[in-house]
Amino acid sequence: MPIYSSDSDDHPAPLRNPLGRQRPLHNILGGGKVADVLLWKNEKLSLAILIGVTAIWFLFEVVEYHFVTLLCHLILALMTFIFIWSNLADLIHRDPPNVYSFQLSEATSRYFFRKIDRLLSRVYDISGGKDWRLFFGAIAFLWMLSVLGNYLSSLNLLYFAFVCMETLPALYERYENEVDYLAGKSSRDVKKLYKKFDSKILDKIPRGPTRKTRFA
Repeated sequence: MPIYSSDSDDHPAPLRNPLGRQRPLHNILGGGKVADVLLWKNEKLSLAILIGVTAIWFLFEVVEYHFVTLLCHLILALMTFIFIWSNLADLIHRDPPNVYSFQLSEATSRYFFRKIDRLLSRVYDISGGKDWRLFFGAIAFLWMLSVLGNYLSSLNLLYFAFVCMETLPALYERYENEVDYLAGKSSRDVKKLYKKFDSKILDKIPRGPTRKTRFA
């Protein structure tokens, strides 16, 4: 069911993509396994990742586990598990785990390196000053993030960002029409407030006479 809205209630006009989105959300997020996880296309995998990250946050932030201690305990548990499995392999009639099955494939490594290169290229393009609005927007965002980091620990900030990243895209895809309608309505309300402020306050500010520049 389409949602209609406009500045005038008498002549509604269809509202489409007020957030500037022209492609499907799945393609914007990369269109691969990462997009499937963020949009909960594979619910079991998305839930498992969310539970795993929450468990890590709980251990470090609530239980106050230290990273080196946790890493050592995990390696000890893994070594003990492999030791027991390897020595009881004949009794349980199962082969011990193959270490080569845990290695990252070359395609996966190249994928991550391409993402890192793309991120660095994007940072370089923004820093080049070709788009001033984008440059100052990035500066303002980083500055606000640095201020927020003074009040939140790095782990809490990363966990909050991860939860938002794994929940907001899926919620937006589910309630896309409602979010688009509210975003468009808010944008129009802000424009109306600015027009009123401009007409009632800014236009009434006295300005000095303009000087005409004469050219010889």
